[in-house]
Amino acid sequence: MTETIERNATPAKAAQQPGLMAHVRETLRVNRYALSTERNYCQWIWRFILFHGKRSPREMGAAEVEAFLSHLATAENVSAKTQNQALHAVLFLYKRVLGIDLPWIDGITRARESKRIPVVLTQRETQALLRHVHGTSGTIIKLLYGTGMRLLEGLRLRVKDVDLERREIIIREGKGNKDRVTMLPASLVDELRDHLQARRMMHDKDLATGHADVELPDAIERKYPQAGQQWAWQYVFAAKTYSTCPRTGVYRRHHVGEWVIQRAVKAAARAAGIPKLVHPHTLRHSFATHLLETGTDIRTLQELLGHSDVKTTMIYTHVLNRGGRGTVSPLDRIA
Repeated sequence: MTETIERNATPAKAAQQPGLMAHVRETLRVNRYALSTERNYCQWIWRFILFHGKRSPREMGAAEVEAFLSHLATAENVSAKTQNQALHAVLFLYKRVLGIDLPWIDGITRARESKRIPVVLTQRETQALLRHVHGTSGTIIKLLYGTGMRLLEGLRLRVKDVDLERREIIIREGKGNKDRVTMLPASLVDELRDHLQARRMMHDKDLATGHADVELPDAIERKYPQAGQQWAWQYVFAAKTYSTCPRTGVYRRHHVGEWVIQRAVKAAARAAGIPKLVHPHTLRHSFATHLLETGTDIRTLQELLGHSDVKTTMIYTHVLNRGGRGTVSPLDRIA
């Protein structure tokens, strides 16, 4: 798709033409960005254009990018993570969509970076939470805690990537578009086997009604037109109903929605009386912390979590310090 913003168009008219945002979406999809990333990048790019009075991005450069990002930090008081997301979105627009390399941006007022220790459940709290989960949602929640997977990694599992005999799960296209292998908890093998049997019956019904086709990665759908109907490619955790794909408009069965698990985790934490802000990612933090508590080395944990840098994994060692770097309070010595 060609760029439709003309150099001689008025600023307002240029930004309002639909070609730019269509080009952004197409480039994001060609580069295999997640749908959530696509939505976030498009939102930040449009906010950048609106901030500068709907001027064409081709008429702007590093100075306008710096002004926008500094405004986010000073006037809107956004976090460093949010500001970085906006920066990556705008740089993607210039470098990947418009083919323009901006000079190094060094005049940005940086948002204050805060170091947060993640919320972690104790093993007792985790047991209490898991007692209040049931059905397919319960299986997914237990799998998230038992493997350390991110929520979408668990929801996007394909049948072919679950090995019940070897008790292994292959996580495809994780964060950074990387594959990795993690363990399948022995206590979940029978539960997953029963789930897959029920899932196979659902797939057989979809085949009979002509709705068995599933979304496939990369160019597999073009190379192997029938692959989308094969059992191996089906989502392990499929939605109960059909839905329309927001990208392709195809009506078919997708995987379980994120919101289903998010609500289930919050409800279970509330029922268990856990006085913490608990969400699905808390299970990943708890997985990592509990493994460290039982002696797992940091490099093994790094591989299981799929971290590129061990420094990211080191955050969980801070959780284990228990305050004061693990020293004993003087009150406890005299009590």
